[in-house]
Amino acid sequence: MQWLKHAFAIESAESFRPTATQEALVDRLARFVVRRGLSAPAVVALECSRNLTFLASQAMTFFSPMLTILFNRAEYLELTHFLERRESSEYVCRRIEHFADHPKAAAGDARRCSPAGGEAESGSAGA
Repeated sequence: MQWLKHAFAIESAESFRPTATQEALVDRLARFVVRRGLSAPAVVALECSRNLTFLASQAMTFFSPMLTILFNRAEYLELTHFLERRESSEYVCRRIEHFADHPKAAAGDARRCSPAGGEAESGSAGA
């Protein structure tokens, strides 16, 4: 019965850490959302669907032809796997809010993200 103890366990928010690649992909997505003025609707949608993150990540497979505008296939699959995790929606919300609060950081080129998720492209303004 030891397996039953962990059957419905969820990862704590404190222990949740995306990889450097996932951080860069989420930052690119967050910048894309903020630069189009969609940060409020995106955060509301993420907050409302927090318990449906796994289903949402599966729906991303259906929408892949449209979303590969921003990501190549490998990046898109990595982002989909990241979004399967329950804590991912909170992380994405925090990054969108960060870039909404710091418009200069969001104004950088969405394709050039530092692997650590920082604002490495502060010198590349434009879109």
